[in-house]
Amino acid sequence: MLKKIDVKQLRVGMFIHELDSSWIDTPFWQKSFMVADSATLSAVLKTNIRNATIDTDKGLDVLAELAPSAAPEAKTPALVVRTPVRKPETVSMHDELGRAAIIVNKSRDAVFSMFSEARMGRAVDVKDAMPLVEEITASVFRNQDALIGLARLKSKDDYTYMHSVAVCALMVALAKQLNLSDQETRDAGLAGLLHDIGKMAISANILSKPGKLTDAEFMSVKGHPEAGYKILLEGKGVSEAALDVCLHHHEKMDGTGYPHGLAGDQISLLARMGAVCDVYDAITSDRPYKQGWCPADSLRKMAEWSKNKHFDEKVFQAFVKSIGIYPSGTLVRMESGRLGVVVEQQVGKSLLLPKVRVFFSSKSQTYITPLLLDLAGAGLQDKIVAREDVAKWGFKDITRFWLGEAAALVH
Repeated sequence: MLKKIDVKQLRVGMFIHELDSSWIDTPFWQKSFMVADSATLSAVLKTNIRNATIDTDKGLDVLAELAPSAAPEAKTPALVVRTPVRKPETVSMHDELGRAAIIVNKSRDAVFSMFSEARMGRAVDVKDAMPLVEEITASVFRNQDALIGLARLKSKDDYTYMHSVAVCALMVALAKQLNLSDQETRDAGLAGLLHDIGKMAISANILSKPGKLTDAEFMSVKGHPEAGYKILLEGKGVSEAALDVCLHHHEKMDGTGYPHGLAGDQISLLARMGAVCDVYDAITSDRPYKQGWCPADSLRKMAEWSKNKHFDEKVFQAFVKSIGIYPSGTLVRMESGRLGVVVEQQVGKSLLLPKVRVFFSSKSQTYITPLLLDLAGAGLQDKIVAREDVAKWGFKDITRFWLGEAAALVH
């Protein structure tokens, strides 16, 4: 039985069904959990949360002397209200970066906990994952460049978890571009978050190996879609969409993918989307065995693969429209000779006209005062003429010109 109470009435042994607060404002990654000890109770009481909904079938009820004050609430089960996916509010990247950094950090920690539990054989509960998906979705709808950009800041130790957060965000952005429904967008985000959970069945030494894999190790890695499918089958409330994307995000349109060699229409739309988002984040990220490719170069390479029937070409084209021809983080040369990094796409504007922060003069070979250019702005004469290789110029960290101080907030 669900009962809404004042948090001051909480005690060890109660089962919290839901806290009356946004997931991002709580210290807990799970929506529902047992107040198993005084430390957990103390953590709840230290927040600004005033009310909680408890489940008396799974844990203790309020103390008898406090029951009368809670009686009116006990008559009617608390309503679980989902945050709408589609929000009219859009903000600048600058305004979203701080909020996105908080979401990225908490999401990475939550995915780590969820995947670690899966590695130990515990069932995945989707109700614990949905608050992550909805916070990521809300951020993407406010300004997708902020969270997608910050999710690229991975270390070799947290690659699998941050990759899941990034693919979730990319799936949501692509769903938005394809005008999918709210439910389909949620399904896409959840599928992206869980698509690689099968890697928990693979040895950590193989996942972090810096050199070439042996044939046996490669076959082990190739088994992760089926391993993930089995993990999710044992979970609670896992949608068919999430199961499908987990199992089939490595299928190819020409039938040469795995594990089932599906081709063309045999592959669902969400699995086709998952294939594109998974590959893009993988090849643009630094891995133990290679440096990540430039975002724009990655799209060029993926375009070739798309023509060779690796990806669904319409889905890939929608993906490019979603993140831009020059995705955020791309180093570009301007007609003026200045070098800059693409900071943000312009909603409703040409894909050739993003916002670029210039910081270096190729003519004088010196750094210049950083300046943000709105290429869609009136009267601006400069334009992008080419993408550039960061390594060629020896730039050690262009992230500071792209994501600014928010990059330091992701840890």
